[in-house]
Amino acid sequence: MNDESLPTIFINACLVNNFVLAYFLGICPFLGVSGKRDTAVRMGAAVTFVMLVASMAAYGIHALLTWANAPYLELIAFIAVIASTVQLVEMFIKKVSRPLFEALGIFLPLITTNCAILAVALFQTNKGYGFLQALVFALGAGLGFTLALFLISGLREKLELADTPEMVRGTVVALVLAGILSVCFMGFAGLFT
Repeated sequence: MNDESLPTIFINACLVNNFVLAYFLGICPFLGVSGKRDTAVRMGAAVTFVMLVASMAAYGIHALLTWANAPYLELIAFIAVIASTVQLVEMFIKKVSRPLFEALGIFLPLITTNCAILAVALFQTNKGYGFLQALVFALGAGLGFTLALFLISGLREKLELADTPEMVRGTVVALVLAGILSVCFMGFAGLFT
């Protein structure tokens, strides 16, 4: 078991090694669903939930497959758990909030292929986290993902009101903003190592 403290794990996952702004994982929903703040926060909540479930399942799967001496099956098992969890989240959101389901559109089922979620399972396994450490890591990563979505969505909403040249509107300005946010988050590097 890893001996890192829980606050250190949380801050590292959320700020220092933010999955979107430091590792550039989960860029598809970061750019695709970050047009409005409320949609970005809801997508972040869905991703955080899937990360937590995937983290719990990954801990159990790793323990079981290590016991069975079959670690080569971990990746496929992680992917199956993530896909199943996303299907449940998609059905839940469709039932509870049809407008949110339509606002998230194709990006909701794409959570299945969100590399940030698979990275949570793989990173926690490689770092040798215990169960509680793995949950804190997943929560930090999910909240960091939500924070990145919220920040970029707020900036994009403000830019809609600005008089920007036609050639930099849309994806170009979103990528420039993502780069600036990434550089800002580099300021957290070395905070907890």
